[in-house]
Amino acid sequence: MGTDLNRRVLEMLRKIPQGKVATYKALAAAASTGPRVIGRIMACNKEPKKYPCYKVVLSSGEVGNYSARGGRKKKILLLRKDGITIKNGKIDKEYFWKFRKYN
Repeated sequence: MGTDLNRRVLEMLRKIPQGKVATYKALAAAASTGPRVIGRIMACNKEPKKYPCYKVVLSSGEVGNYSARGGRKKKILLLRKDGITIKNGKIDKEYFWKFRKYN
C-alpha cells in the first residue's frame, strides 16, 4: 500500500458512507496534503473494491476520471449503484461527505 500517507488516505476512503462522495480537495485537507497527491494515490490504488476510490470526485461536482477497469463509465455506474444521482454530468453537493482533519 505504500507510504504512511497512502495508507491513511486509503483508510479514509473506507469511512465515506454509502450514498456519499468526497472531493479530492476535502480528502486532501483532511490528510494534510494536496489534491494532486490524492489524485496520484487514487490512480495507484491496487484494491479499488477494498478502498472505494470511485467515491472521490471534483469539487465542482463533476465525476472526474477513474483509473480502474471500465474507466469513467464504471465510476458513474458504481456511484449510481451507491444511490448517488448524477445530473448533467454532476453530483449535487448534498452527497458530499466532510472529513474531520486526520491527526
